[in-house]
Amino acid sequence: MSLRIKKVFQNNSKKLATFTTGGDPDIQTSIKIIETIISNKTDIIEIGMPFSDPMADGPTIQLSSNRSINNGTNLNDIFSITNQIRKINNEIPIILMGYYNVIYYFGVKKFVDECKKNGVDGLIIVDLQPEEDAELFNELKKNSISLIRLITPTTNESRLKLILNNASGFLYYVTITGITGQHSANLKELEKSIKSIKIHSNLPVMAGFGIKDANDVKEICSIADGAVVGSSIVNIIEKNLNSKDKMLKSIDVFTKNLKLGTKI
Repeated sequence: MSLRIKKVFQNNSKKLATFTTGGDPDIQTSIKIIETIISNKTDIIEIGMPFSDPMADGPTIQLSSNRSINNGTNLNDIFSITNQIRKINNEIPIILMGYYNVIYYFGVKKFVDECKKNGVDGLIIVDLQPEEDAELFNELKKNSISLIRLITPTTNESRLKLILNNASGFLYYVTITGITGQHSANLKELEKSIKSIKIHSNLPVMAGFGIKDANDVKEICSIADGAVVGSSIVNIIEKNLNSKDKMLKSIDVFTKNLKLGTKI
């Protein structure tokens, strides 16, 4: 497990993770956005690796991926972003989130080596099934990088046990079935599911999908170990493409407020 992730979860306070697509709307602004979010005491940064067919993502994140790709962002640029973030903050865990195709074509070993070199702590690979994760998992384990697994409301007990075999860092509980940015979490179902997960694993459980504001964060944090917010931040980027200053100010205010939701 990544030491940075382990350190973040050493105390019992509730955590906030935020997602943005790397290179959206452009690389320099993307770095400024992440720096702004970090300055507001976000606990974990998730950076999306843009992909041309992000099937688990809703329209908001699909569009952000398209914007990034249209600007020519590639994996080397994503590593350049993580490298820049490490220069300003060496403590916060950085998680790369995306699809296995991107890694496979880059080369699994080369990809993990670059993760290590550029301060990446964990990966969330949306479409990588536990039956097929051995090659990537073994490389990550050698380099103390966490493979963070997704658990959904439809994950049954036998599937959960399989998923947990190679899971480390924390677990990402998807609060809704379907794509990102849609609907809201069913809190009763969430509570029931997290109790069930905790029987089988000591890993912290962060909950994401459908978490839109500080009030949602507060509700989720009353049940889970923390909340993940993505589409709402990406929405702010999309709405302010004509004014980078307004974009950064809006993200600053929004993420300050989100962090308040963890204070329960």
